[in-house]
Amino acid sequence: MLSYRTLFACIGLLALTAACTSTVPDTRDADIKAVKAVEAAWVQDIATKDVDKFASYYSDDASLLMPNAPIVNGKDNIKATLKPMLADPNFALTFRATRADASKGGDFVYTVGAYSMTMTRPDGKTAATDTGKYLTVFKKQADGSWKAVADMINSDMPVRSERPQPRKQKGHRATRARKRARSR
Repeated sequence: MLSYRTLFACIGLLALTAACTSTVPDTRDADIKAVKAVEAAWVQDIATKDVDKFASYYSDDASLLMPNAPIVNGKDNIKATLKPMLADPNFALTFRATRADASKGGDFVYTVGAYSMTMTRPDGKTAATDTGKYLTVFKKQADGSWKAVADMINSDMPVRSERPQPRKQKGHRATRARKRARSR
């Protein structure tokens, strides 16, 4: 009788362990494919210069990290940041992932790639094209869609100095200035 109890207890524990251990299906390949499709649609919508379409790819609590600027948090703030850019008649942005990876849990995908962005220069006369790399983290939403929760770009262009460079002096005045500097 004791052996039957032990046998049933072991079978019960084994069944309980099996019931509590659930395996999550590996959806990483499908998740990456879905996010790459989202990015392709995003590039198409950016070309329309519609700020609402552009911002629709961000989650409500997303963060945008742009060069030489503070972090922009929240979809509404991102829209406000993007609006003047999209109003620029020369604005154009394309990007394409060169690498993507997904979490085993099926809730996050990140993409890394290259971008090209054209905007009017501050002088207002000519356009300039910037190239660089980006990193975007996507999170699967409750409805199954993918939204960017963090988006960062980093230019490949050299940093321009904002300080004017001192002019080099020529002639005898330069010689006097160097002598005075040495004597101090």
